[in-house]
Amino acid sequence: MEAQKTTQLLQTQQQVPQSQRHEMIITLIKQEGFVTTEGLVQHFNVTPQTIRRDLNELDLQGKITRHHGGAGLPNSSIENTQYSERKHHLSAEKDRIAIELVKYIPNNSSLFIDIGTSTESVARALVNHRNLKVVTNNLHVASILLAREDFTVIIAGGEVRNRDGGIIGEATRDFISQFRMDFAITGISGIDMDGTLLDFDYHEVRVAQAMMSNARKTLTIADHSKFGRSAMIRLGHVADIDTLFTDAQPPLPLMEQLKLGQTKVVVC
Repeated sequence: MEAQKTTQLLQTQQQVPQSQRHEMIITLIKQEGFVTTEGLVQHFNVTPQTIRRDLNELDLQGKITRHHGGAGLPNSSIENTQYSERKHHLSAEKDRIAIELVKYIPNNSSLFIDIGTSTESVARALVNHRNLKVVTNNLHVASILLAREDFTVIIAGGEVRNRDGGIIGEATRDFISQFRMDFAITGISGIDMDGTLLDFDYHEVRVAQAMMSNARKTLTIADHSKFGRSAMIRLGHVADIDTLFTDAQPPLPLMEQLKLGQTKVVVC
């Protein structure tokens, strides 16, 4: 039986040349953001050793970023993608996650909502709630929620970024620190396989940390493309959040960190 399986794998490898498989792997990573070694083994019906060699070669060429248990996009760790691109990237997945997340927020709650296209999806999903009190540093979020007359929306002071309507700075952090809210709704640019939460802007991170510190619970929304994605600034660790809402099962190394941190994972 084992010999038969080996023969089948060798036949499959012969049918798909390495160069073609490399291109297919790159395409899958561009579509998914992160792929696991196990998933690629099943997809191509080849041995784990073959996939590991493929990933190592592609990583050396700078076409992907190799991680323990899989691979992701070769993203810059110092600069995020443009807001217009992020707004449309995996928008359906973000909306689906947001619809599930808001089920965990009762009416009459108070909450912080952070900067990001994912948190804007959460704001859109909240419009059917009642009597919410929201403090946000995101002008787009405020604009969405102002449609509800029974919502109280408070916009944090500070420097407004033209590119995405985010409000940042020490004044913003100080303003946030004056409140104690039921929930902090946060997004994240990347989650390392060791559970580190990563972002690109130091000032934005400082505000997000203040929200998490001054909320009773932190609910974080992150689509699967954030798993293994690099960014330069450390925001915290998955142990600092109460529930992670996502659209795909996190890779095994990250799941282990989530379990160790007693962070609940909701896959939508």
